[in-house]
This record gives sequence, C-alpha cells and structure tokens, in this order.
Amino acid sequence: MTRIHLVLLWHMHQPQYRDPATRRYILPWTRLHALKDYWGMVRVLEEFPAVHATFNVVPSLAAQLEEYAGGKFDEPWFTLAFSPAEKLSDEDKAELLLRGFQANVDHLIGLWPRYKELFDRAHSADAALAIRTFALRDWRDLQLLSQLAWMDEEYLAKDADVSRLSKKGSDYTEKDKQSLRAKQLELLARVLPEYRRARDSGQIEISTTPFYHPILPLLCDTDIARQANPETPLPSPAFRHPEDAREQLVRARAYHERLFGAPPAGLWPSEGSVSNEALSIAADLGFRWFASDEGVLGRTLNIGFGRDAEGVPSNAERLYAPLRVNLGEREIAGIFRDHYLSDLVGFVYSRMDAVSAAEDLYRRMRIVAERVQSRAPLTLPLILDGENAWEYYPGNGREFLRHFYGRISRDPDIRALTVSEALREAGEIATVKGIAPGSWINANFDVWIGHKEDVTAWELLARAREFYAQQLARREGGEANAPGADQLSAAFEALLMAEGSDWCWWFGPEHSSANDEEFDAFFRQLLSEAYQSLGRDAPDELAEPIKQKPAPAHVTAPSAFLDVRVDGRESTYFEWLGAGLYSPDRQGSSMHGRVHWLHQFRYGFSSERFYIRVDFADNQLAALQDAEFRITLRGEEELRIVLHAREGKLRDQRVETKDTCLWGPQDMVIASCDRILEVSVARKLLRLGQRNSFSLVIALWEGGLPVDLLPAEGWFEVALGEDHFAWAIQ
Repeated sequence: MTRIHLVLLWHMHQPQYRDPATRRYILPWTRLHALKDYWGMVRVLEEFPAVHATFNVVPSLAAQLEEYAGGKFDEPWFTLAFSPAEKLSDEDKAELLLRGFQANVDHLIGLWPRYKELFDRAHSADAALAIRTFALRDWRDLQLLSQLAWMDEEYLAKDADVSRLSKKGSDYTEKDKQSLRAKQLELLARVLPEYRRARDSGQIEISTTPFYHPILPLLCDTDIARQANPETPLPSPAFRHPEDAREQLVRARAYHERLFGAPPAGLWPSEGSVSNEALSIAADLGFRWFASDEGVLGRTLNIGFGRDAEGVPSNAERLYAPLRVNLGEREIAGIFRDHYLSDLVGFVYSRMDAVSAAEDLYRRMRIVAERVQSRAPLTLPLILDGENAWEYYPGNGREFLRHFYGRISRDPDIRALTVSEALREAGEIATVKGIAPGSWINANFDVWIGHKEDVTAWELLARAREFYAQQLARREGGEANAPGADQLSAAFEALLMAEGSDWCWWFGPEHSSANDEEFDAFFRQLLSEAYQSLGRDAPDELAEPIKQKPAPAHVTAPSAFLDVRVDGRESTYFEWLGAGLYSPDRQGSSMHGRVHWLHQFRYGFSSERFYIRVDFADNQLAALQDAEFRITLRGEEELRIVLHAREGKLRDQRVETKDTCLWGPQDMVIASCDRILEVSVARKLLRLGQRNSFSLVIALWEGGLPVDLLPAEGWFEVALGEDHFAWAIQ
C-alpha cells in the first residue's frame, strides 16, 4: 500500500462585476455565491480537523467580497429584491421575472414549493401576462424566495430567523424581507474572516491568481497559442504585453499580503494556464509553487495518462508526483490535477446520491494506493471550481463533502494536505527544463482564442491597449494636452479588467448562459471606458455585439405514425420520417468539461408500440466499454428500461417498475444498438390512465457512473392524443 497525500484545491472565482466608472454591480453572482458557497465551503472543514485543503481566492473576487462585507455597495438586483412590493413598477416586475428565476430549477427553485409554483406560472405565460396576473403576495414571495434559496445550508438549518423564514414557505411580509436582508449582510461580513481563521489555524492554505484572472501566456504573447495547437486562429497583430502579465501578478501579491497578512506561496494561474514566460515572471516575483493540469504535464514529459476500467492512469507514478520547472536562473515547483477524478466531482457525482458518490471517490483513491508502486508518497491533486458545481448537487453538495471528508479522516493511508505541506513531504522532486504551454482544458488555449469571436475580442483589446500606450508615451514625452495621470490610471484599470479570461470564456461555441449579452456588453464597455478616460470617444465597432446568440433546443412534434424495424440502423429513409425530434444545443454552461455522448433523440407511435431512437455524438458510441442506457417513462407510475451495452453492443436488458424487475421481456421491450440505439416499448407496459402526456428521460451510465442525460434539465413531455399522432387519451 502506497501512502497518498491528497491535495484538495478549491478555486474560488467570479469576474469583476463592478463597473469601474459607475461602481455599480452589473450582475449579482459574487454576492449570491458568497451566501451559498464561499463561507460554507471553508466552514464545513471545521468539522474535520485532519483534512487540510488549499483555497485559491482570486483577488478580483476578494475585493468584491470586501465591499459587500462593508454593506455599502450598489447592486440593483439586491436593491430590487428587498424593495417594498407595493412600490414595484412594471419595469421592476419585468426585472424580477428575469432575475428571480436564474437558479438551478431542481436544487434551488424546486426545493421550495411556493418558489416552484411561481416559476411554473411565470414560465407558462409571457412576461407581460405574468406582470398583469401576479398579485402583491406573489411578488413579495418571489422577492424573498429568490434570495432565501441562496442562503447557506447552515443558516437555513440553524439560524433562528432564516430557519423561521424557511419553514414559513409563503405569504411573506415586508418585515420578513428586511429580516432576510439583515441576515445576508451578516453572512457577507463573515466570509473573509472565515478564511483568515482557517488559515491561522493551519487547516487551509490560501493561494492566489493574477488579479483580474487573465490568461497569462496569452498576455505575454498570443502567438503561444499555436505552440499548443497549430490550428488555433490568431489575432493580427499579436497581443504582446508581458508587462501587463507582470502587473496582474504584482497586484495580486500585494493585495493578498494586505488582506491575509503574508504574501502567497502558491499560484493557480488562471485556468491552469502556463508557459515558460508566464512562469518565469511568477518565479521572479517570489511564487514558490503553481498548479496546472495533467494534460500540460503529459505534453511536458511526452507521456500519456490513459485510464483503465477503474480510472487508474498509466504512468501514475509520474502524474502523482510534483515537478520542479527550471527556468534559467529561477525554479518553481508544480503539481498537476488528476483531470479524471476532478471531473467526476465537478460533473458526475451530482447525479448520484451523496453517500454512493463519496464512497466511489474514496474507493478510487484506495485503488490507486493499492496498485501504484512508489517509494515516495503519491501526491494526488484534486483541483476544481469551488462554487458552480454545487448547485447541481442536492443540499449544495454538503452531504457529499461531509461523507468524503469523513472517509479520508478515518483512513491512515490517505492524508489531506495543503499544497505547501505536500511539497515539503514529497521527498526528492524531479526537475525539467521548461513547461509545455497550455491550460486545464485540452492543454491548449482554444477556449479563449480558438474562435472568430475570441479573435475579435483580442483585436479590440489590442487596439485599445495600443491607444493607451500612445497616450502614455505622449504624457511621458511632455506633450501639451496629453492625458493626466488620473486619466491614464483609470484607462489602464479598465484595460486590466478587460484582460480577464471571463469575457472570452463566453465568446465562441463552448459556453453560454442567460447572461451572455451582459457579459458581451460589459467587455465592450470596459474598452469604451479606456478610450473615454483618455478623452476620446469609443470607436463605433465597440457598439456591435461580439457574441452570437446560441440556438435553443430544436423540438419537432410527430407528424405521422411510425413502423420501425428495430435493428440499430436507419433501415430506410422513410422509417423515422414523421418522428418527433428533440435536438438540444449542447453548448456548455458556466462549467466546462462535461462530455456529451448523446446527440439527440427521435420518438413516435404505432397503434401498439412507442418507439425511441437515440443518436450519438461523433465517435462516442465506439468508446463505450461498459455502459447502461436507462430510459425512464413516467405516466401514472415510472417505468425504467435498462439496456446494458459492452463495446457498443447491447448484451442484456431489464424492465423495472415500482414493484417488479423483469429480465429480458422480449415481447414487451425490443432494443438494438449498432449505429444508433432503437427501442420499442409495448403500449400495455405503460400505465397512462387519462393523462394527456407522459414524461421521458434518457440517461447514459458508464462504469457505474452517470455521464450524460437527455434532456439535460431532466424530463421531456410526450403529448398523447391522435392530434399528436399518438395513442388516444383514454
């Protein structure tokens, strides 16, 4: 048995949402995540003193938390949520309908029956109708519940005032709203002191990131992207400002030292992005360690980390060992995240019950300890976002974390250490000359520069940066009418904010959110403010949106009855002609890393059968080694069809209801998988009563873990009745 030093690094990050010109917050996410994640993620560790962890706190996030803690902030959504309901204008009500439901439907909205009722009403009619039909009681309940849903679980359970509001559930008063407002301000003021307390106790280490979270290698030279991926499109001319990269790091170190009393030892470079030039600057400024991803390590060492069926990587002894990077006169030590295990926490375990998920993660670590031989302890880094993943977990992931932390605490062969502790106890650390450039996503920079929208953003940034440099040169040259020091400082601040990675995260096809237009507009506004601070009108091009709107899911109702030969192939063009179609836009959300296996599904009816066809994403079917398709149909009761596939072929099947489990009922369910998955379900299996629809969801499990779902939000409604080319309603 090899000892494991588990390194947990939770990355806490939100972009700078405060407009530097107006000092107004354009979006509320820093405040809402502070209430639900930032305090509680550290607080829960107090229950497990043996578990040490590293928290990476981005300076631009911490600066916002400081302002929120002071209570003197201008955030329109906060003001609107706690305004007297009787004074709401139609414009206010429209904003409430827009903002009030921007939360996870299953785990935030759905937790509160009254909140879900308001959600259903608002989404069954257009906004104008909701504005007319919502009563004063409805608006007041929406105001309060949209804020209560984001309160930390400990406050919901233990704080007398918040617990009372939770139990009340509806019919809130203006006094209730002011009580919750006070509790939010109380909790906001407790966030940063909780980090300092845990750091002072020795249980956590706090690392940092370049101040406004830029991709350092791209600030140094955008041409570096071609070294990571020769096909990456590049802006012209290249953006080359290593002095800005240094400034972002200088500011981060100075701010961290002021806030926490000592300079940071460690650096999570934004998005784990590294290059020799970026790391040289970091080492020169005094950073002793950095963290990145296994893909970067693999390219640096020219080796791979393919997993076996249990998730154990090849070359595991190299992955689970720190590496010292020699950069001429400087050196800096690095650790590299286990991409597979980190992504299980980020994207998979939320679909399992908390105990099973925690046990699975713990079991996988035990298998690594048992199978990987090493004289030195294995340093196993689990690194991921510390906020966004939890809204997909029941109870904000706290039960999962408690079970996992508890298992680690009780195992003498696994020690959870901070990064600095793990490096001190790692023994001899191998050294390499230089690092392969890349990020935690595919070991390249394509998310931030790989699409024409990204390139447009970089070119707009470069032109604004060049204009600033010209005006700075005029000032330094003593020219008359050159901008003053305050003007130059304001312009540079706006440019540093615009250099953050968050804006290009949303450009291109990879990610989308309900706030796409606001992110796009804010990026262009920052560049506009740089020009305006220097006495020039912003160029007209900054009035044009960069982000193209994503296409929504394409849904087509059935237009004919079907006659399908279930053989796993599209036997004829006409076989599925007239079927209903659900084809989602599988663009990512705020999270990155969720692999899409399922492309779309078709469905339809004959007189006695219901047919389902599942199409797969490119080349994904062949990659399925040991998979289960779980197709659930919900009428008056749930019917689940479980199809076991190995190496892309179906091996067995079973049908589950509440009371029974039937193996291989061939006359009831017929299924085949070749190029597509086809399933035929006998009408008599479905108990529909007098319902006018039933619900359908298709889940894919691989190696005992849920890996994909259609629809991603949970259920698709299949209409009944002959008008829908479906079975008649009884």
